[in-house]
Amino acid sequence: MRRYLRLVVLCLACGFCSLLYAFSQLAVSVEEGAGGDGGKPQAAAASWLAGGGRGAAGGAGPAVRPGEPDRYNMKTHPVEKMHLAVVACGERLEETMTMLKSAIIFSIKPLQFHIFAEDQLHDSFKERLNSWSFLQRFNYTLYPITFPSENAAEWKKLFKPCASQRLFLPLILKEVDSLLYVDTDILFLRPVDDIWSLLKKFNSSQIAAMAPEHEEPRIGWYNRFARHPYYGKTGVNSGVMLMNMTRMRKKYFKNDMTTVRLQWGDILMPLLKKYKLNITWGDQDLLNIMFFHNPESLFVFPCHWNYRPDHCIYGSNCLEAEEGGISILHGNRGVYHDEKQPAFRAVYEALRNCSFEDDDVRSLLKPLELELQKTVHTYCGKIYRVFIKRLAKSIRERYDRPREER
Repeated sequence: MRRYLRLVVLCLACGFCSLLYAFSQLAVSVEEGAGGDGGKPQAAAASWLAGGGRGAAGGAGPAVRPGEPDRYNMKTHPVEKMHLAVVACGERLEETMTMLKSAIIFSIKPLQFHIFAEDQLHDSFKERLNSWSFLQRFNYTLYPITFPSENAAEWKKLFKPCASQRLFLPLILKEVDSLLYVDTDILFLRPVDDIWSLLKKFNSSQIAAMAPEHEEPRIGWYNRFARHPYYGKTGVNSGVMLMNMTRMRKKYFKNDMTTVRLQWGDILMPLLKKYKLNITWGDQDLLNIMFFHNPESLFVFPCHWNYRPDHCIYGSNCLEAEEGGISILHGNRGVYHDEKQPAFRAVYEALRNCSFEDDDVRSLLKPLELELQKTVHTYCGKIYRVFIKRLAKSIRERYDRPREER
């Protein structure tokens, strides 16, 4: 009899434990359901962000948590999105919107925009970007301009207002593996997909990719005037910077300040303190110093990925652009907005005025070529075909196929 009683008690105990486990699992599932998607936010907060915010997002649609995309305007959820970051301050709204438009027009995979902007620009960005939501080819997140609180004023005034924000992207966007940073005065003349694919060409040591500052040492700036170390023969230009940020966050960098290697978040301020009286181009100079000491970590891509006035104002010196055309146009020194380099301005105006309609994109080339032919009195205008060679191919490949095949 005792054996039966023991068996009954054991069965009751097992049943009670099973009920407890079932209720605990139910509680967990309810808690996860109350938390939304349960995932980590797209943009993690840097430790210095005031109030624990993760970037300011806004716009039409349901409420979102700070730092998460405020547009969910893609029909599908692809495995890979291309992450594109830009920093906009002052009178850079229109320029930035034209850059983003050029990225959308030609790209194939969906895009995730990370837009760092002064607070007074946020509403304008939201209004303009939300008006493009019908495209269903991009998401965006708006962030405030943020620097480490103890040195914020020093970082903000470095070179140009907000320019050094790009140095802190690996620390702010902690959940982003890879990122393409571009200046506001960039125009894509081919799909972002193509430069994004260069990430696969990185060897195991490389963490970032940039183009040389100059192709011709006789007109180079760094090799003639720099008072600090710089990468290679002529330095590198950071206006287009492709990054594997997971590797950047993990790497310990050699430096000339200590025998101890330092991580990304630890090396920036010591570098600024040591070289702030010797640098001219701000954050770009700091990047040159870092890769001077760590050259194995940089992948150098050709000049057609970052084509600037210096490549043609004294005569053509970007062979890759002559052969295959310009892939990314960089209108630094304000050339989109003055008459000094009308060839650059013509391309900017054509894309600024272009709509997303297929016919509008297809008809872009002929009037642009006519405008470029008016610039042959300048050195850049003399080789105007490099400005449309790759662009024409991009339009053919993207818009001369049936919509369902794109």
